[in-house]
Amino acid sequence: MSSKRAAAKAPKTLYRIKAPSYFGERELGVTLTDSPEKLIGRTVRVSLYQLTDDPAKQFLLVKFRIVKVTGETAETIFYGHEYEREFVRSLVRRGTSRVDGYYTVETLDGYKLRVQCAVFTQSRIRSGKRTAIRHMMEEVIKEAASRLELGQFAQEVVLGKTAADVYNAVKKIMIPRHVGVIKLKILAIPEATGGGQAQALEV
Repeated sequence: MSSKRAAAKAPKTLYRIKAPSYFGERELGVTLTDSPEKLIGRTVRVSLYQLTDDPAKQFLLVKFRIVKVTGETAETIFYGHEYEREFVRSLVRRGTSRVDGYYTVETLDGYKLRVQCAVFTQSRIRSGKRTAIRHMMEEVIKEAASRLELGQFAQEVVLGKTAADVYNAVKKIMIPRHVGVIKLKILAIPEATGGGQAQALEV
């Protein structure tokens, strides 16, 4: 009984959760724990506004996963992102089309990702153009993932370069109203990332 009480009264330490270097090592929050090992694998979600100081980016939520604790700092990797649902709804308009593409890709450093990209059109389009747009989205996203490590790919996706590249490809057949990578999820991480075996994550 006494040992259980002693464990329950173990002092807790405050840890700063830090974004990875490719997102400026911004502070994402703080957390209390009596053991740093308990932090490994935890996730934290913040708006892109918190990372860029741009209030126009509040609609995009970025997720990070704690993989290492150094001193009183919890270090993270990018773990995915998504548009807020209300923002996505605001992009859907009567008399237009929404073209979604879902692609499984692998980055240069071995992260397996599921990427959802969407093109919102100015008017309704036929199935032939939908197919062409999905093919263009797939080419852009798979090519970028194959030549970039996770950090570089995350930057391009979250900060809008990937969407701009899709836009430039699609505008050859029509001018889109909006293009966005509206969701990205990590499906599997490579061996030794975060101090463990290669890990398949829940889809």
